[in-house]
Amino acid sequence: MSRRPARRGGASPGTPATRAAAAAGVEVVAHPYDHDPRSASYGEEAADVLADRLGVEAGRVLKTLVVRTAAGLAVAVVPVTERLDLKAVARALGAPRAEMADPADAERSSGYVVGGISPLGQKRPLPTVVDETALGHATVFVSGGRRGLDLELAPADLVRVTGATTARVGRPR
Repeated sequence: MSRRPARRGGASPGTPATRAAAAAGVEVVAHPYDHDPRSASYGEEAADVLADRLGVEAGRVLKTLVVRTAAGLAVAVVPVTERLDLKAVARALGAPRAEMADPADAERSSGYVVGGISPLGQKRPLPTVVDETALGHATVFVSGGRRGLDLELAPADLVRVTGATTARVGRPR
């Protein structure tokens, strides 16, 4: 696989996610595609496009979800093929419970729009949990900070740049 580092420098036309990866020295491969506004699921749309173009297994495509705990907002990153287990994410965050955050709160905190929320380069860094199944792949795909852009990177780099912990927080649908 040919790799190219994220563009460097504040004047790059990238997103906060690509700039955060570049600032951290993380090698990413950008995979832009034409987002279909009629798509029912942003993550499944990305997985379908990546499967068609590159033969990517859907379990390597991760979705970024913002949750709320008693301590505030946090981020969970899980395969698009799975559902978020709110009890498991609460345990991983050391919270008594977790619930999905209001989309407006997620957008305000992250600086991204729903469907384009990246775990990288968020306006306000939040506690993050990456599903441990991501570590079983050489590379994974996350939103690049806008609808129609995914970034491919090593899961260890994702964990390092976001300061994430890993735990089994997804569950089969």
